[in-house]
Amino acid sequence: MVLPGGTVFSIFTGLAIAVACLGLLGLATFMAEQRTNEIGIRKVMGASVSHLILLLSKDFIKLVIIAFGISIPVAYLVMQKWLEGFAFRTDISPWVFLLSGIGALLIAWLTVSYQSIKAALTNPVDSLRDE
Repeated sequence: MVLPGGTVFSIFTGLAIAVACLGLLGLATFMAEQRTNEIGIRKVMGASVSHLILLLSKDFIKLVIIAFGISIPVAYLVMQKWLEGFAFRTDISPWVFLLSGIGALLIAWLTVSYQSIKAALTNPVDSLRDE
């Protein structure tokens, strides 16, 4: 059975996104584990769950924004060079980059927010008792 090129490309894109999300989830789990005492102290001092989620998620969002800022010029230049080889010319719309950036931020936020919510909802007594 031979699959069309677009189908194979879509399958491997999905696999790459899944592997990246697993790595991001592992990194978020590690960081939440490292900051368990800080989260417990902040909860005892009155921090809300939404504040803790924002605290844990903003580092990852910054990294995604930096990576997106680096990748825009590279992707634009590569796509321009690739599109020059076709007989019918088309321009690359800025909306493509904007939507891909929003998609990357959304995927990263959904991946990290699960672990952030889990860490923010833990009982602070459990984390501070170990210390």
